Amino acid sequence: MTSLPRNWILPALACAVAAAQGIATRNVKPAARPAASGRPWPSRLTDIARQAGLTQPTVYGAESNVQYLAETSSGGVALFDYDGDGWTDIFIVSGTRFKDAPPEATNRLYRNNHDGTFTDVTDRAHLRRTGWGQGVAVGDYDNDGRLDLYVTYWGENALYHNNGDGTFTDVAAHAGVSGKSARDYPEWFSGATFVDYDRDGRLDLFVATYIDYDLRRVPIPGANPNCNWKGVPTPCGPRGLRPGRQYLFHNRGDGTFEDVSAKSGIFAPRSSFGFTAVAADFDNDGWQDIFLACDSTPSLFFHNNHDGTFTEEGLERGLALNPDGMEQAGMGVAVASLHGDGIFDILKTHFADDTVGFYRGDGKGQFNEITLKAGLGVETRYVSWGAAFPDLDNDGLPDIFIATGNVYPDTERALPAYPYRSPALLFRNLGSGRFEELGEQAGPALAAHHSSRGLAVADLDNDGDPDIVVWNRNEPPSLLRNDLKSPHHWLEVRLEGTRSNRAAIGATVTLQAGGRTQAQPVLSQSSFLSAGDLRLHFGLGDAAAAAITVRWPTGERERFPVPGVDRILTLKEGAGR
Repeated sequence: MTSLPRNWILPALACAVAAAQGIATRNVKPAARPAASGRPWPSRLTDIARQAGLTQPTVYGAESNVQYLAETSSGGVALFDYDGDGWTDIFIVSGTRFKDAPPEATNRLYRNNHDGTFTDVTDRAHLRRTGWGQGVAVGDYDNDGRLDLYVTYWGENALYHNNGDGTFTDVAAHAGVSGKSARDYPEWFSGATFVDYDRDGRLDLFVATYIDYDLRRVPIPGANPNCNWKGVPTPCGPRGLRPGRQYLFHNRGDGTFEDVSAKSGIFAPRSSFGFTAVAADFDNDGWQDIFLACDSTPSLFFHNNHDGTFTEEGLERGLALNPDGMEQAGMGVAVASLHGDGIFDILKTHFADDTVGFYRGDGKGQFNEITLKAGLGVETRYVSWGAAFPDLDNDGLPDIFIATGNVYPDTERALPAYPYRSPALLFRNLGSGRFEELGEQAGPALAAHHSSRGLAVADLDNDGDPDIVVWNRNEPPSLLRNDLKSPHHWLEVRLEGTRSNRAAIGATVTLQAGGRTQAQPVLSQSSFLSAGDLRLHFGLGDAAAAAITVRWPTGERERFPVPGVDRILTLKEGAGR
């Protein structure tokens, strides 16, 4: 892809930002919808959250008369097996309110009961905390075989060490990653991801901030052009406020981290509003890079230089701006191979009146935006947040699922075309580089309207198809059970590192089956400030055999035999062939 020169783009950006409202949007009309393919769809999504025991609302800001941008964001969901019983559990990040915070305003941990239900074990696990929670990253930072959580806040962050007895201990202050500073107001931390950037077998930590947010300096809604949307007063920002910054912490191996933000080059870019952070080997060189979706400013791509430093190359890689050279409101990120070639593609979600950004990779770290060509420009009505690539029908062609919901709960009366609550979006993969949107034919969950943010994917009932958990503002989360009636085969792959970090964060699993090559990274964070299951799900279609290659975080490749399909495999580093 030919990159636009920096000396042309940056002045254009400055002019655009000066003239724009608080959040970037292009006022793009939806593309014409092609005729439906007519293919049957065997997957049905049903929201079973209430009967499954997910009944507590996710408190986040006032229900109406919202005054501050801080009340509108968050969205963290983590699906991970915290107790090592082989069944995936659910962690939900919560916020609070500026006045009269209700007692249910706390993060939640739900333990999987193995029967389609979950038990709220928040207090038993010592995870109750009220505050402005933002996102969550999953990893085993001390390589003890138990998954830990890092939770970001507008305020001090938490590093929850898994004690192995069903409880967690916040060790962020001791570890040096709480984010507490000498400022007299809290930083707004956002995206975070564990990443072994130096390949020493220990997980390091990347943390971004969204904006430099001091309530004493934030104007009231409607005070200036950055405090209104389509003529309606709204909370101010992010434009008009100071951009955030990025941090990198190196794992010393003794339970503490060293701040290497400056000497690694991570701290240098200071002009973007960072949201979701994703670490993966995007250029296939055996080293982990970091992509940061940024709101209303250029998104950032930190290329790993193999020497402990990074170079920001978002413009050069084709990921910073849209094809017209303009910034977009980057929210969430999904990464996997969607074209059957084993090369990572990226989807980035944006604000209303804009398309999502769908980028096809070339295997060398360059990306070409193909949103319209792929058929994804047919939907521009909603604010899009979390995104994932679940193969819902197990046909070997990963699909696209997106959570939506307006930022502003108070604008719908004046702008009825932009509802506060909106439906999730599902695009089925047609296998020819194109996608088609499915609505209620994919199940009743697609007819439900919420103001959603993050989502995460896992096979929660171990039945061989992926399910979805969605974060809903001031409502209980949605648990979308996938009821699949199909003879298609599947595999689920869990990795265990030995020389690499124990959770194999940063590994790439490449699977060949049925003439297609699929690839998925093991991610600590993706979607919108969320973490999907570290156990990777692959649909195989009619293929009854498969071959697997793992690129471990050390950079080494290893092939593994596949004894059969329709099963969960645990692959241990050094045990393959």
